[in-house]
Amino acid sequence: MSASKPKRPNILFIMSDDHASHAISAYGSRINETPNLDRIANEGMTFDNCFCTNSICAPSRAAILTGTYNHINGVKTLGDDLDGRQVTFPKLLQAEGYQTAMIGKWHLGHGGHHDPTGFDYWSVLPDQGDYHDPDFLEMGTKKKFKGYVTDIITDKSLQWIDKRDPKRPFLLMCHHKAPHRHWEPDEKHMHLYENIDIPEPATFNDDYATRSQAAVQAKMRIDDLNELDTKNPPPEGLTPEETRKWKYQRYIKDYLRCIASIDDNVGRLLDYLDEQGLTEDTIVIYTSDQGFFLGDHGWFDKRFMYEESLRMPFLLRYPKEVEPGSVAKDMILNTDFAPTFLDYAGLPVHERMQGVSIRPLMNGVLPQDWRKAMVYRYWMHLDGCHEVYSHYGLRTERYKLIYYYAQALGTTDSRDEDRPPEWELFDLEADPYELNNVYADPAYAARRITLTKQLEQLMDEIEDEYIH
Repeated sequence: MSASKPKRPNILFIMSDDHASHAISAYGSRINETPNLDRIANEGMTFDNCFCTNSICAPSRAAILTGTYNHINGVKTLGDDLDGRQVTFPKLLQAEGYQTAMIGKWHLGHGGHHDPTGFDYWSVLPDQGDYHDPDFLEMGTKKKFKGYVTDIITDKSLQWIDKRDPKRPFLLMCHHKAPHRHWEPDEKHMHLYENIDIPEPATFNDDYATRSQAAVQAKMRIDDLNELDTKNPPPEGLTPEETRKWKYQRYIKDYLRCIASIDDNVGRLLDYLDEQGLTEDTIVIYTSDQGFFLGDHGWFDKRFMYEESLRMPFLLRYPKEVEPGSVAKDMILNTDFAPTFLDYAGLPVHERMQGVSIRPLMNGVLPQDWRKAMVYRYWMHLDGCHEVYSHYGLRTERYKLIYYYAQALGTTDSRDEDRPPEWELFDLEADPYELNNVYADPAYAARRITLTKQLEQLMDEIEDEYIH
């Protein structure tokens, strides 16, 4: 590397699984505190409007790695493995001299060309992995480790950084299993929140009165939580409403306990960077593969295009460029992560990638042509578990248009016989909780036409099929 070239930053990319931004105090959480995640925000930038293009684990991870939408990278559902022969940002960084490692949850298939590629070292959980005494596939060899998975992933990450070549930059993907279902906390946090009630969200008793049958029929209500989720059966003699409230408390406390462990371990990583003098030269990112319903709309899980599921946390610290405590309100997507990492490594965005670098936003500059809208698509129609309908939609700064389209495809699933395609339209300014579907409201007729055309145009731009 010539002396004229700027020093390339290290990249520490921390990602959890199903961590909703409204369970991070930097995002104003009403239900928990996350002091170490807040350190990233306070010393860097909080992105208020980071969205995923498909709110489900494997597809979001594929979009992040490749910088492409799921119809391009081939990972549309949980059943699709990532073909590792594709272009990914770790491969491109590795080719330019970065030391690369992937530690933790991979969830993109194993075997053949589905193992992680583009990494000098990888140690990943098979499928979802276990919370306690987990197995890891370490460069293809299965090994069991004693302890709690969040601690182990952090231990492994610190060990790898410690053994790296300090003369070359590194990319470390530290990807946690937590707080994925079934939310098993460690011993340290087992009794956190024990004697308090966690507040229920404003939409906890949503009745879906104006909305699609897709919302009515989804089987991910708090009532649908099972004994693996709540760890015990409900006490006898409770009314249905009392049972629901009991299940919510059992669910949300374990979920938040898992997050408390993540927060502690993020603190360990940040402390290590400080101790080793690496803070100035390291970009630290904290995100999750999608959002999550924390009792919002009476649900757990994700999948829907509603805000709590669509929105991802995205916190970034890089002292050399990013103003401490800054906030970006402009729209970014998970497809933007790969181009951003390449930008910071001094590399061009690969021609296949559909995202754009968010580096200008991190410098307080909004490019004139920055996106004002995004498209979303969930492909897993009636999965046999949560029963969410496939849908796609448009989100602008103010409006959201959603189309549940399965019947329009001529599906042969007998469950679809009485389910015509459905539309939902929300005015997020007037209705931030998305309770009032105004698609049939005459006052929104002109807006509906404009948004439908915009949706069709954006689907065309990303080369996805617009279904009539």
